[in-house]
Amino acid sequence: MSEDRKGQLAIFGGKPTFPKPLHVGVPNLGDRERLYARIDGILDHRVLTNRGPLVMEFEERIADLVGVRHCIAMCNGTVALEIVTRALEFEHEVITPSMTFIATAHALQWQRITPVFCDIAPGGHHLDPARIKDLVTPRSSGILPVNLWGRPCNIDTIMSVAGHYELPVVFDSAHAFGCSYKGKMIGGFGTAEVFSFHATKFINSFEGGAVVTDDDDLAEKVRLMQNFGFEGRDSVVHVGINGKMTEIEAAMGLTSLESMPAFVEHNRQNYAAYRDGLHRVPGIRLIEYDEREHCNFQYIVIELDECISSVTCAQMLDILAAENIDARRYFYPGCHRMEPYRSYFPNAGMLLPNTENLLGKVLTLPTGTSVSVEQVEKITGLIARVIESGRSVGLRLRAMSGRREYSIDSACEA
Repeated sequence: MSEDRKGQLAIFGGKPTFPKPLHVGVPNLGDRERLYARIDGILDHRVLTNRGPLVMEFEERIADLVGVRHCIAMCNGTVALEIVTRALEFEHEVITPSMTFIATAHALQWQRITPVFCDIAPGGHHLDPARIKDLVTPRSSGILPVNLWGRPCNIDTIMSVAGHYELPVVFDSAHAFGCSYKGKMIGGFGTAEVFSFHATKFINSFEGGAVVTDDDDLAEKVRLMQNFGFEGRDSVVHVGINGKMTEIEAAMGLTSLESMPAFVEHNRQNYAAYRDGLHRVPGIRLIEYDEREHCNFQYIVIELDECISSVTCAQMLDILAAENIDARRYFYPGCHRMEPYRSYFPNAGMLLPNTENLLGKVLTLPTGTSVSVEQVEKITGLIARVIESGRSVGLRLRAMSGRREYSIDSACEA
């Protein structure tokens, strides 16, 4: 490589920081020998599904860990959301944020329930309880908040609002397994909560999810509905579908749980390295965790203030990608700007100013057991270098591309 290309950003012809891409959400792997032994056991007893012994053990472990009476393991978190909201007879309209993965909204819309998108709190990432009141109508049947990034939303206030309007609350806690709120484990709030154990989650079962609740009647109904409504061998007593978790998924889930302390500690160390490397970088705000609570440290989330950095989110994403750092714009551009919702509610963004503002700033960065502290230090050093030369980098990128999302807002340029 010529001398004038040494030290250049890869997007301008330099050598990438990493030889292979570092991704957000690479699966954590537990003890392989333990997993193989469990798989051998499955093959020996030849019970592959239909709530075999490993699924029952997995359910017991989850219920004990979060402190609830019931855990119903599912094939994935989306089906878990669909079944529990149907079991609660949600209909017409349900209040939920747009700042979430699309599955939250789709789980409702799939059942012809309208997701009514509520704005997030100013300066925050979670549902604004004060705005919920404005959206309650006679058609409202429930509230579906999201514990985003593993950071709990304002649970107490949301529950207070819900109680006033007598609306059941189901928490989408796909990100929040192993986390707590005011010392109590996530999973024990609302009428029910839903976890995801998808491969990208810090505890995974390849695919998988669960409904957790202390409501005995609801648990019985959910368990019926996730197994075609069967009660016993031949008696069908309720409408249902197939939402069951398989034995091999439970084997992976149990193996993951055994490594949970190591996964959390690795994530915590990466988070600390990101915090140390970014805390003085202008225009970068790392979303912090309350370390007084239980936390999985699963997501590294930054807000990029392009008015200070002179680099847009789209530019930063491309810069990092060229360096083999596969950052993501979770959950850009928001559920309300995806189909079918943007066609149903073309002006929804006018009611979601805080959501729209945040979605233009957020990037998630690689972490997990496939990413080392040393790699994190290289990532933060690179981001600091980009921001240090932000204006010249931004101008050069805009000259190279006519992409609209590369343009700095006029309010910043004024």
